[in-house]
Amino acid sequence: MILAYRVVSNILYPFLIFFIYLRLFLNKEHPLRFKEKLFVSHFNINKKPKKKLIWFHAASVGEYKSITPIIERINLNNKNYEFLITTTTLSSGNLAEQELKKFDNIQHRFFPLDVAFLINKFLFLWKPYKIFLVDSEIWPNLITNAKKHNIQIAIINARISNKTFDRWYLFPSVAHKIFGLFDLCLCSNKKTKKNLEKLKAKNINYEGNIKLINQIKIEDIKNENSDLLLKSRFWVAASIHREEDLFCLKTHLELKKKFNDIKTILAPRHLDRVEKIKSLFESYGIKTQILNSDERILNNSEVIIINSFGVLQNYYKFTKSVFIGKSIIKRLQEDSGQNPIDAAKLNCKIYHGPYVSNFEEIYEILNLNGISKEVNNFDELSENLKVDLKEFKKEERSNLNSIKILEQDIIEKTMSHINNFLND
Repeated sequence: MILAYRVVSNILYPFLIFFIYLRLFLNKEHPLRFKEKLFVSHFNINKKPKKKLIWFHAASVGEYKSITPIIERINLNNKNYEFLITTTTLSSGNLAEQELKKFDNIQHRFFPLDVAFLINKFLFLWKPYKIFLVDSEIWPNLITNAKKHNIQIAIINARISNKTFDRWYLFPSVAHKIFGLFDLCLCSNKKTKKNLEKLKAKNINYEGNIKLINQIKIEDIKNENSDLLLKSRFWVAASIHREEDLFCLKTHLELKKKFNDIKTILAPRHLDRVEKIKSLFESYGIKTQILNSDERILNNSEVIIINSFGVLQNYYKFTKSVFIGKSIIKRLQEDSGQNPIDAAKLNCKIYHGPYVSNFEEIYEILNLNGISKEVNNFDELSENLKVDLKEFKKEERSNLNSIKILEQDIIEKTMSHINNFLND
């Protein structure tokens, strides 16, 4: 079956090229660097021959942000390494371009298609010393060819849902072969640990979700609209998916019955939906603004739709209350929930729906400490927000100490495994 995957991926290669060009037309690919995914001639190799290259592959923004504290710790303790970070999404690529300018030994590239000849050439040219895959990035050609090149490979913050496990277990011998090639598995949750054991992986460890260790420097968070936000009554709906648009709209209308001055700041998970969201809210007579980078919020805007990635912290810093999306959609219950950690660390009261499988253990901790709360419908959310938003002033929340203790424990244990892997 691995051979079949390799053959099929080769056959599909021309169609995948067409698909990437279609995404480019739809503004879903980087206009200058998209060919890094497609052609050996655009791999843009820039490797220092006397240093060992460590390759981290993280699909999108959340995974990218989760590995930067780890890379910084490795970088601090060993100057003989350089780092390659690959991602797949446009938003993660843009964020990496901004953040990695300050490092002279960390580079970003877009991940090439998992086609055998591309992967082989990528490995041959970059010659990584070790490879880390993040979350659920399981690419058979990369994993098998890394082994052929005698490169050790790890998966960190691994996330294998029951649905993902069932798909892999349609071909158990193939699954055992692929997952058995990992030299280290660090799991993001207990469910993944059990699933990896069934998949015959080895060296499996669960120390906690590494997304919890992302460091936030609150003094570095800037917002051109801080003056307006400090004197406004508002809440944030973050990482909202299509089925949650109406949920947020109904919540806003319910809050408006009590607060004439209420503002809702809405951050969709996919920015290609901003115009549709604006049309939906305006059809209910709500003054709605799409806010691009560096723009000012208009005083008469009731709903502000964020049209940029990587800026949620700019609003978490000022808001008292946040609803985290991908949590009320039942059909996604096996792959549900978005990251609440930044909001928690910035002293927000967090609300979420009943479906949060991707962050189940983290939400258990947050709920136990009164930092987050489950709501089942817009009535429950709006009633809680009415209490939160009686006063504008955002209070400090002392119960975040438990997060700091847990964060320190996770980073120490995670780094112990990673350092052993690097030194093996």
